[in-house]
Amino acid sequence: MAALDGILVVAVEQAVAAPVCTARLCEAGARVIKVERPEGDFARGYDTAAGGDSSYFAWANHGKESVVLDFKQPDDAALLRRMITAADVFVQNLAPGALERAGFGSGALRAEQPSLITLDISGYGESPELAEKKAYDLLVQAESGLIGISGGPNELGRVGVSVCDIGTGITAYGAVLEALLARATNGRGRGIRLSLFDMMAEWMTVPLVQHEYGDGGPTRVGLRHPTIAPYGAYATSEGALTLISIQNEREWVRLCAEALGDPDLAVDRRFTSNNDRVANRDALEIELGRRVGALDRAEFHRRLGAAAIAYGSVNSLDDLAVHPALRRRTIVNSTGAAVDLAAQPVRWEDGDRPGASAASPRVPAVGAHTDAVRAEFS
Repeated sequence: MAALDGILVVAVEQAVAAPVCTARLCEAGARVIKVERPEGDFARGYDTAAGGDSSYFAWANHGKESVVLDFKQPDDAALLRRMITAADVFVQNLAPGALERAGFGSGALRAEQPSLITLDISGYGESPELAEKKAYDLLVQAESGLIGISGGPNELGRVGVSVCDIGTGITAYGAVLEALLARATNGRGRGIRLSLFDMMAEWMTVPLVQHEYGDGGPTRVGLRHPTIAPYGAYATSEGALTLISIQNEREWVRLCAEALGDPDLAVDRRFTSNNDRVANRDALEIELGRRVGALDRAEFHRRLGAAAIAYGSVNSLDDLAVHPALRRRTIVNSTGAAVDLAAQPVRWEDGDRPGASAASPRVPAVGAHTDAVRAEFS
């Protein structure tokens, strides 16, 4: 039996953040009914990489049921209300106020149904000056200051995945689970509100504290750590980049003596502590770059491993696709084609997730379950 067997989630959702949350609920055993417009969630059109389906949509929506409704129409509004009445969790991330205007505000729903858990995901929360501001991942990366500390010294950089959306979805999943646990004890639902900006701002706590209470927040340093050195990428003789991470002075001594063959570098007064190395980073980079550049990648990695120094290759997607640590899972797209995704990160000691089906979950076509759901909730 899966952990969330018997839990019904009704989701009026689009894009990435809310679908990631409900995808996790679905994978934990909940039944998720996704309400879409006739043209479908616009994330269906982001690309066609998953055998004709969008990679985003396939990842965040496999295993769900798709129902097409126009809840501005009385019959569809009545159907949606019956579905919510049967639900344990109601999720929405439409534009602020859209569902309230349609008669499906979360507060009113919980007043009618005290056991219901509601989740509202927005871009910037409820502050009046920002309530109507559209918010997508890259915009929130910019507004939250994340882009301001990402990239190289001379170029701003976007974080390469939709970190605000994904982080919000995973955070929302944890909040819904917490609400379900509380309801199991007291029988009461809860209203949950979460914004992409709040999530990213919380993740920005360390640079914000450094900015407000320290000597200033981090600047853009490319493949370097702003407050630890050496913690960055270095090119070997063939030009391949290897990241190394030194966390304490013992490791610094081993790096110099065993990996670089230069024990005297460890006692250079410019580099004897992490604070010294950060203060003299330009000189440090020159010294390390010259020594690492004299080694080929295989020899450098062998020495780092022997010295127990943390390191990693700066890989391409080609490298990721054949990485020995990469695990896979298979889903079926909306046309019936198999698509391999990266596996769920959680590993269960007794094998498959409790209650997991042996069948590969399928990505629903737009409205694939509309008739069946109409009949069920008629």
